[in-house]
Amino acid sequence: MRDVDKYAKLIVDYCVSVRKLDEVAIYSSLEAMPLVREIWREVVIRGAYPRLVINDDYLTEIFYRYAPRELLDYVSPVDRVIAEKITVRISILSPQHSKPLIGVDPEKVKLRYQAVRELREIFIKRDASGDLRWVVAPYPTYAMAQEAGMSPMDFEEFVYRAVKLYESNPVEAWIRQSKWQEKIANMLSKVDELRIVSENTDLLLKVGGRIWINDDGKNNMPGGEVFSAPHEDSVEGFIAFEYPAIYSGVEVEGVRLVFKKGEVVEAYATKGLEFLKKMLEIDEGAKRVGEIAFGLNYDITRFTKEILFDEKIGGTIHMALGSAYLKTGGKNMSSLHWDMVKDMRKGKVYADKDLIYENGRFIKDFV
Repeated sequence: MRDVDKYAKLIVDYCVSVRKLDEVAIYSSLEAMPLVREIWREVVIRGAYPRLVINDDYLTEIFYRYAPRELLDYVSPVDRVIAEKITVRISILSPQHSKPLIGVDPEKVKLRYQAVRELREIFIKRDASGDLRWVVAPYPTYAMAQEAGMSPMDFEEFVYRAVKLYESNPVEAWIRQSKWQEKIANMLSKVDELRIVSENTDLLLKVGGRIWINDDGKNNMPGGEVFSAPHEDSVEGFIAFEYPAIYSGVEVEGVRLVFKKGEVVEAYATKGLEFLKKMLEIDEGAKRVGEIAFGLNYDITRFTKEILFDEKIGGTIHMALGSAYLKTGGKNMSSLHWDMVKDMRKGKVYADKDLIYENGRFIKDFV
């Protein structure tokens, strides 16, 4: 990927603001080593201590295939210490395979996510308190390009534009994006009820008193969304998702959910229904909505089957089943956090009965 040094500086300085003697954990596959080396260099130059954790899709599949029940239920005390003590977490999204768990029994995935719930809760609490600085950033791989239906060069250019490396000063570009998104977040913070209307969708959510977060690339690079959490028992109605919902590499198509008193009471899918139902059974919180968000990165114009990009597509909304981010004021807890993206370029959103969003964009009078 071109301008890897520029990208590393954007991550280290803008996204996580690495400081002297920070404990910096870098998670990546071997595919992204050119970027990892530059990040490592920038971290050391700033006087922080880096450590590298290599992920490998083949090894992950081995774990799920051969791990006995007691190992699926096991939570490593080493993982717990790392979760509690690191001050910066940099995760480089660089998969070697687009569906590494496609051959794994969904029941095993369910058991493992239940087991490591406490690690996710540590992360959520530290994030809410500001005790942990973190970012997930992509590095283009052949697997990602193939899944997106793009050539390697086209996908590299796609990533390059999505993270604004085409700008002469990417940091300043993200600061401009941040200021615009903050206006939207401020407007939504005054709203009590949202109604989302589109084809096969009519959904009501109460958001009054909840905090809207401006995702401007500090935690997810690329950024480009504002999000919050609805009141846990408030979601009513139905919603259909045109895009596939993908979790742990498993693709579920044609998802349609019906809600009553905040809980999924009916779930449909044209493909992957068994997996969808298994995930909804992980725990009580998996049936409730932990996040509602608007995608605002208009440099991202197409669906790629990678949620880090897809949830930011300009002209979409997304909602997540499962855990809420505590900093939004949401209280739903779950081992699951499954984002599902809906195209709103032919939809409308009403705030307290006023039309504020139409055909994929906020109406200027309200922002």
